Amino acid sequence: MSAHHRAAVVALTALAPVSWGTTYVVATEFLPPERPLFTALVRALPAGLLLLAVARVLPRGAWWGKAAVLGALNIGAFFPLLFLSAYRLPGGLAAVVGSLGPLLVLGLSALLLGRRPALRDVLAGTVAAFGVSMVVLKAAGALDTLGVAAAFASTASMAAGTVLTQKWGRPEGVGPLALTGWQLTAGGLLIAPLAILAEGAPPALDAGAAGGYAYLALVNTAVAYCLWFRGIGRLTATQATLLGPLSPLTAAVLGWAALGESLTAFQLGGMALAFGATVAGQLRGAKAPSVGPDGHQLAPHDLAPVALPGERLPAPHVGAGPHQCQPSPVLPIGVRREGPGRLGR
Repeated sequence: MSAHHRAAVVALTALAPVSWGTTYVVATEFLPPERPLFTALVRALPAGLLLLAVARVLPRGAWWGKAAVLGALNIGAFFPLLFLSAYRLPGGLAAVVGSLGPLLVLGLSALLLGRRPALRDVLAGTVAAFGVSMVVLKAAGALDTLGVAAAFASTASMAAGTVLTQKWGRPEGVGPLALTGWQLTAGGLLIAPLAILAEGAPPALDAGAAGGYAYLALVNTAVAYCLWFRGIGRLTATQATLLGPLSPLTAAVLGWAALGESLTAFQLGGMALAFGATVAGQLRGAKAPSVGPDGHQLAPHDLAPVALPGERLPAPHVGAGPHQCQPSPVLPIGVRREGPGRLGR
């Protein structure tokens, strides 16, 4: 992949976490309060069903189980655990725990895939997490043990989903539309009974709430996840996960611009650190390229290309390389407003 092409892929993929960063403003300004599971359900299930209807591709064979596992890890378990941590932890602590996602992905990749993490990737992940903590973390009293455990479990769930996606690759003829639809539908079906049991009947919606939910389902989830899954098939796990800090940074900027929240010099310094680590995480060292099965040159960290909607990859490329995903581990939507630390995904 040429440097110009790689930059374009990174830029398009980065639109996903930037979009997820807008959920904080949407949730606090338009959505009914105290309904996080209903909000997660409305985001996941309609978007998943819509993508399935457009892609018109269902899992086959072992992929029914794999899609269920990936949907549970990336959506079904991640959302409820993240919501629980957001309600029980102060300020942006859950976002800080979530920013450890790239380091967890590196560790799990070494454990399950035998891939030794590069020092530069470890440093970039550490600096990014520190920068996010400068932006969102506030002084607090005693920490809630259950909240901390839930925040870590949600981050670990997404990290495991990333590594398993990388390990399993992608079935023949399946593009990002279908792959995204499978996971959103599976995750939404898991969230549905939790939302009904915990929150009861859906709330009454005014025009603003209906518009907010439509935006979250269509733009913030269906479109954003398609961009994300298309991009992470062409980037390394570390490159993808290090785009995650763009989400809390976007939420903080929108909180300042749209909601009148203040940003101190200390927070601005943290934003610069996190953004710098994100950019550094996209840079690769110059190494001799590898050659794919059809003679096409692949950069050392490139994966098999992901098909666009309606495309089919040549047979030698299908499943030739692993694919991975790390959605931005930041705070969920529908939580109480508490400054830039309450960031939404």
